Amino acid sequence: MGKKSYAITGGLIALALAGSGAAPAFAGNTQQADQAGTRAKTKAVDFAGTVALSNCSGSVVRMPGSKPGDPALVLTNGHCIESGFPAAGEVIVDQPSTRTFKLLDAKANDVATLKASKVSYATMTDTDITIYQLTESYGDITKKYGIKPLELADGHPVKGRAITVVSGYWKKTYSCNIDGFVYRMKEGEWTWKDSVRYTSACQTIGGTSGSPVIDHTTGKVAAINNTGNEDGERCTLNNPCEIDRKGRVTVRKGINYAQETYGIVPCVGKGSKIDLNRKGCKLPRPTAASTR
Repeated sequence: MGKKSYAITGGLIALALAGSGAAPAFAGNTQQADQAGTRAKTKAVDFAGTVALSNCSGSVVRMPGSKPGDPALVLTNGHCIESGFPAAGEVIVDQPSTRTFKLLDAKANDVATLKASKVSYATMTDTDITIYQLTESYGDITKKYGIKPLELADGHPVKGRAITVVSGYWKKTYSCNIDGFVYRMKEGEWTWKDSVRYTSACQTIGGTSGSPVIDHTTGKVAAINNTGNEDGERCTLNNPCEIDRKGRVTVRKGINYAQETYGIVPCVGKGSKIDLNRKGCKLPRPTAASTR
């Protein structure tokens, strides 16, 4: 979560910046020169389908098999949920919610306010995700606002692939490459599996938590931005560490990370229902001790 601990720290940082007169940077004037060549060779990435939360970023997402009449889903981080950070081992399902989201168009204009009907699923165990179900369907959103949802890729991300992190909160993008994958990543009490490590060009800031990570080759969501090591500390809050299969710990100060999203796809059934018993679904399941 680091400077990406946006459900608390980053959200406050972002608001403080805005309040002090520092305007959010926009995509058109924030891209680094050394990224231009990479983007020119790949599919264009814009803001359409991304959302801004009160403290984080997110996106309206569909599965490969989603239908226009299915209730739309918004994906953000587990640590962005309005009820506070889920504890290690905690899984939240079907929790009522009336949270709202600002829907953006391709040029990062606010075009609508979407509303949740519930938190379908949230956890910070193994991954860091919250999935909200909205009061409108995918078809409703496309018809009313001309915005199509982003599609989750159903396969593992690819090392070396060019990516862009798209922040609806800041209306800003960060482009780099997938540097590799982390067997286990630990931050405070939480442990995440098979995390994505960015190359150093993606210097994400407070407020970008929950941003979709778009694969330039496919145009699909490959991961969700969630944390980074701020101070070089070892496995502490705001300073995640990497742990390999032999238990060896590596600290990479200034490097940022995301959680893969392809594992969500098998867990979503008809009508956008989260079904943890579906074949291939490996998301953590709630237990009597882990639910709210």
